[in-house]
Amino acid sequence: MKNAESWRPTKFVSTARGLRASRDRRQVAISSRFIGDILAQWYESAIRAHARGRLLDMGCGHVPLYGVYRDLVQENICIDWANTLHPSIYLDFAVDLGGKLPFEDDTFDTILLTDVLEHLPEPTVAIYEAARILRLGGKLIIGVPFFYWVHEEPHDYHRYTEFALQRMCRLSGLSGVDLQAYGGLPEILCDLTAKGLGYLPRPLPALLRPFHTAASLLVTTWPVRKLSASSKPSFPLGYVVVAEKRPPGATGG
Repeated sequence: MKNAESWRPTKFVSTARGLRASRDRRQVAISSRFIGDILAQWYESAIRAHARGRLLDMGCGHVPLYGVYRDLVQENICIDWANTLHPSIYLDFAVDLGGKLPFEDDTFDTILLTDVLEHLPEPTVAIYEAARILRLGGKLIIGVPFFYWVHEEPHDYHRYTEFALQRMCRLSGLSGVDLQAYGGLPEILCDLTAKGLGYLPRPLPALLRPFHTAASLLVTTWPVRKLSASSKPSFPLGYVVVAEKRPPGATGG
């Protein structure tokens, strides 16, 4: 990664309780703090469990997860669109994320593809390319929203079900797919409410701070956790997927 010595936390920050969304409104809008905190927890867990060796951060932006994986890997390479909405001084290569990547087969041990796949008009190409450049035993970590507003328009093309994600991984030759839904009906309602409050005229957006605090506490209560667990198969807020490149014919997972 270029200019690694200049890196500073942006979207996510580390705390004594783990990763969370930044409280800097220039990085994360108050209306997005609730879902940002959820994403931070899931991404940190997946990265700490699976990141190793040589890592490729696809669609890296300002490399918000670098603080999590930098001590887990030997090297990280950062790629993104040349005309990304998040121009970055950390970019190693400007590439077409929806086309052939400029790397040889079997090059990386870990590939990170978080909050990117929904912005690719041909996502199967990106998954195929990730599978091609992964080494045997390498892991692809994907994070995508499901119930979420249109963002970074006009480059917001897809929302994926678990079945679409599994199929894309399988057709690309990846197996051992571990797919986890995050959030459920309570989290969706909280996120939608936060987004709705953000549209109200001033000074009503001041309600967002206490709402975020109350919503974060609410989803930790036993009845709400139970409702979330039972509803997320049908009402997921999003998914985190870890898929492994295994030898042809290998089974399991």
